[in-house]
Amino acid sequence: MQKPSSRRQPLALTEAHLARVARHVPEPEPSTEVGHLSDADLDAVAHKLLSENAGLPFWVFAYGSLIWKPAFEHVAARRCVAHGWRRSFCLDIQNWRATPEQPGLMLALARGGACSGVAYRMPEDNPHSRMLRLLDREISHPEDIPWLRWLTVRANGEAFRALAFYCAPKNDDYVVDLTVDEQAARLARAVGHVGSCAEYLRNTVEHLEELGIRDSYLWELQALVAAEIDALPDRR
Repeated sequence: MQKPSSRRQPLALTEAHLARVARHVPEPEPSTEVGHLSDADLDAVAHKLLSENAGLPFWVFAYGSLIWKPAFEHVAARRCVAHGWRRSFCLDIQNWRATPEQPGLMLALARGGACSGVAYRMPEDNPHSRMLRLLDREISHPEDIPWLRWLTVRANGEAFRALAFYCAPKNDDYVVDLTVDEQAARLARAVGHVGSCAEYLRNTVEHLEELGIRDSYLWELQALVAAEIDALPDRR
């Protein structure tokens, strides 16, 4: 991959901001109302996705947390661009980094624009097992399946296919269209049992910066979230 560039200016969203909103949130009991994917379901999805890739090299496109927390083995990593998609905090969440009382947002890919990220090439052996491990990490419910998509990405003039997680489908109940100010208000306040949305945002921006990727949308958003946290009432 391209060597990282030095950061031009510090993030407005600091560790002190994250500490201010951090709190312990117990892990909720598993919901009996939402269906979970069985092993057989995951196996079928893995078969379908690999069939769609038609034996081509198995690449995964990372644009958010998979950049700073890939949690899978890979044999190559390339800076690349996916045209026709952009980063967007458009996925409504009420778990993980949020609660039903204080919903949050997760980063996804929305249609339009372009998105710079990293493509990871998986080893050639056992593609089905590797796909299963990826799916087990990234999706849990049948509603997640339409959010999976093979994208065409480009790197150094070469185009190839890569699997992307959480590409927002049209007319999905979990897709929300909020202004950037409304997004910042949610991200500044939402905390769940795995941490805060503000922490997720800062980690993503910081690791993109280390790769030399400046996403103007996320850069504006982290400054707005910092300002939102500064304006929160003191909990003491």
